[in-house]
Amino acid sequence: MISFVLGVEDLADTRFALSPLHETVLSLRVLRDPSLSALHLPWRRSVLAVIGALDTELLMSLVGPRRTLPDFLTPRPVTFAAAFEDELAVVRRTDPDLVRRDLLAAHAPDPVPAALREAADGDDASVAALRDAICALLRRYWELAIEPGWPRMRLVLEADMTYRARRLAVGGARLLFADMHPNLRWHDGVLHIDKMISRHRVTAAGRGLLLVPSVFSHKPAPPVSPEEPPMLAYPSRGVATLWAAAPPADATALASLIGPPRARLLGLLEEPLPTVEIARRLRVTPSAVSQHLRVLYATGLVTRARDGRQVLYRRSELGDRLAAR
Repeated sequence: MISFVLGVEDLADTRFALSPLHETVLSLRVLRDPSLSALHLPWRRSVLAVIGALDTELLMSLVGPRRTLPDFLTPRPVTFAAAFEDELAVVRRTDPDLVRRDLLAAHAPDPVPAALREAADGDDASVAALRDAICALLRRYWELAIEPGWPRMRLVLEADMTYRARRLAVGGARLLFADMHPNLRWHDGVLHIDKMISRHRVTAAGRGLLLVPSVFSHKPAPPVSPEEPPMLAYPSRGVATLWAAAPPADATALASLIGPPRARLLGLLEEPLPTVEIARRLRVTPSAVSQHLRVLYATGLVTRARDGRQVLYRRSELGDRLAAR
């Protein structure tokens, strides 16, 4: 079990961040072990078809036998949504001693695989060269495996953060963590993360808690090292629909009347949905959705209601009758 002791100031400094680098690194576990998530099998099949030219031996060696990952590859995000290149630049500056420590820890108590032997036997220059090779490999892997789907992933993650922020506002930390994952338990100012290989307790001591929703996390993933400040990657909501096909264009008279984009949008609004979630399901930008929603609202085909900090849209009675034709 890993525990985070959070004081009042730490709870006040609890925040969220998006991390394309975290997603890139965490996806390696799914790539190596497809049994982790059947939801990602379509993604995995498509990725295996395009990464054949990469050094997959080195890539897969980054995942330990117990699915642990080196902490230096997932540095703490310093902004809400950093660019992948900016995060990778932080990794490139990692001290060789820290690189060595984290690579060995990710595989302990087993020896590191052959692709990482420099981490165990090499001097600082050799470890730095290994670090740079890993960064170059991750950059190419990001371009092939993650970047094409990142806009869709980001919409899923932003929708999750909106939901979590509302839970925090309504019920505090207890409600925030209540349905995040069965392995998480909040009690008396301490966040307990069960079923972890490591066993340590980290006192935040004013450093706050950083929450990073993740498409590829199958369970809560704090840093392996107790020296790292409190951070938690956790499974995002909405992943089940991430790789589903977009709704087909409506070829009925409704599409001829109001246009295919608005017809598809109206078809989704049988249930109340926020703009970000609609955009994610239709795989378009939120701004494009907002333009269509303004027209549908002005013509009385949808209604809207505020729920916390977001606005939910739903078909009106008139919209229901029109969509049923």
